[in-house]
Amino acid sequence: MRPLRIVIVGGGISGLATALVIQEASVVKGLACHCTVLEAASYWGGKIVTHRAGDLLTEAGPDSFLSQKPAGLDLCAKLGLTEQLINTNDTKKKACVLWRGRLYDLPDGLISFAPQQWTPLLRSGLLSWSGLARLGLETVIPRGVPGREESLASFCRRRFGRQAFERVLEPLMAGIYAGDAEQMSLRATFPRFFELEQRHGSVIRGMVAATRAASQTKGAGSHHTMFVSLKNGLGDLVSALTARLREQGVDLRLRCKVEALRVRSHEPGRWMYDLLLEDGSALSADGLVLATPAYVSAELVRPLSPIAGGLLDMIPYASTATVALAYPAKNVVGTIQGFGFVVPRKEGRDLIAATWTSLKWPYRAPADQVLVRCYVGGVGREKTLDVDDHTLVTRVHGELARICGIQEKPHYTEVNRWWKAMPQYTIGHLDRLAQLEAALSRYRGLVLVGAAYRGVGIPDCIRDGTAAAEKVLADLAGGRHGKAVR
Repeated sequence: MRPLRIVIVGGGISGLATALVIQEASVVKGLACHCTVLEAASYWGGKIVTHRAGDLLTEAGPDSFLSQKPAGLDLCAKLGLTEQLINTNDTKKKACVLWRGRLYDLPDGLISFAPQQWTPLLRSGLLSWSGLARLGLETVIPRGVPGREESLASFCRRRFGRQAFERVLEPLMAGIYAGDAEQMSLRATFPRFFELEQRHGSVIRGMVAATRAASQTKGAGSHHTMFVSLKNGLGDLVSALTARLREQGVDLRLRCKVEALRVRSHEPGRWMYDLLLEDGSALSADGLVLATPAYVSAELVRPLSPIAGGLLDMIPYASTATVALAYPAKNVVGTIQGFGFVVPRKEGRDLIAATWTSLKWPYRAPADQVLVRCYVGGVGREKTLDVDDHTLVTRVHGELARICGIQEKPHYTEVNRWWKAMPQYTIGHLDRLAQLEAALSRYRGLVLVGAAYRGVGIPDCIRDGTAAAEKVLADLAGGRHGKAVR
């Protein structure tokens, strides 16, 4: 009997993680599988791209991942990268928020929406006394209606008040999703907020209870900071992963674009998926994983299900850019502090956020240089990207000069543009996923995976890659139908 042929379209972290689990799980299940990963670009890893410029190390896309979600750490351990993991540097001041042209300190715990120290916020002057009082009332605000869909903005204003939302929560959330909180689905983006409200009647009370429980079960040994990275950049994760896949016999093909998808069936419930490639060749598969952006997957599945194609079209994307600048440390030390700052939408700035990369992470720049990474674009701010690189750098430097007082010109600049790269989980997102699953349910062995569905972070994509691999293997082995969308 010939091996089962499984094709994964998309060589970002979701597709690569899916391939790894398929290889490992098929051995455990005693299934003979041949796995192929197709990537249209000339490199692996999607938005995970590390650059080196002399002694500087920059990340074009994500610069870290959450240690609280185990999938990222587990994959690093599996690939032998645990010793390469690095924590954020130790500093008293972690982050700031810009409000009315001034930087205010944010409590460390607030970054995770679980503030353990309220004193800095109380003393900072960021919130007025009425704003602080309204924030304190969160513990007595009634629960929301369980079955009602609510935007992130509506939820935060209802529970924490307008000031806390506009000046603290909105810029933090925009820094994660590059989105507009008025349009974002609470349960799709921050389901824990909803769960804490429903279980404890208050997000703050729920966070306190969770913190106490964690402190009681905290074990001995080394611990990671909230965000972690790799000593030589996240690109090492991609390199180690592709190397492992090659060792296991996975067929990895770059510059291989899929133009169309066709299906055929020789028995009820069993499908063959024929992929028509850009070079005119074709590839057939028993199982197919689409690890491509939703708008790419929409065109591929539309001939199978126009409904599914339409639902995928309804997942919007935001365009962003990262701008890295390096300055002589002697000319900027004293004007900057902490890990960086976020910018509320009401400030009307080009910047979403800025990270002092060389202060936040070790091994990113020599001691005589300061490296900063700025974020621009996003929903409602995408016109910022309608200029050339030189103009964009000039604008970003001008923002840093006005906000932080940096007058020295950068001696290194780097612009990385990400067009339609950040999926937006808008109101109704989870309902659309359920409809999408139903629309594709007849196509056994076809799975959609990636940041467009159930989490945009690296651990989310790895976790969903695991689920996608298990789903397609279960389908091909004759197991029960699982979810078609991960």
